[in-house]
Amino acid sequence: MLIQAHLGYAQLHRLELSKANYDLLSAMTEVQRPGGEVNASQAELRARVGLSKNRTSIAMNQLVERNVVLRPEGRYRSYFIHPYFAGYATVEDMEEALRDAIEAIRAGELPEPSVPAPQRHLAAVPTRRTA
Repeated sequence: MLIQAHLGYAQLHRLELSKANYDLLSAMTEVQRPGGEVNASQAELRARVGLSKNRTSIAMNQLVERNVVLRPEGRYRSYFIHPYFAGYATVEDMEEALRDAIEAIRAGELPEPSVPAPQRHLAAVPTRRTA
């Protein structure tokens, strides 16, 4: 059993996650390696939680947009749970990973979990009137 950072999970409610997001994150948490690496396809994760293919894809994209899940470039079937939410083998490993994550966020090397900025639809942009 891995040790989770409770402070990170206590902040999940601020990220406006859906039930599907929570279900998918829960499945990823179950299969993660220490440090948050998840080597599982979306199909494998979907089978654990009973979501449709489309809903799983949407939920994963939302987790990535909110930086709860990180997708490494060029790696198939590989995800990382953000260090704030990942599981660790020991308390010392968790504390070190959280310190490193805070430094990386400050240096701009790691995104901080957040709600994406609302996107304005073109219909909401006022049209220019000419006389």
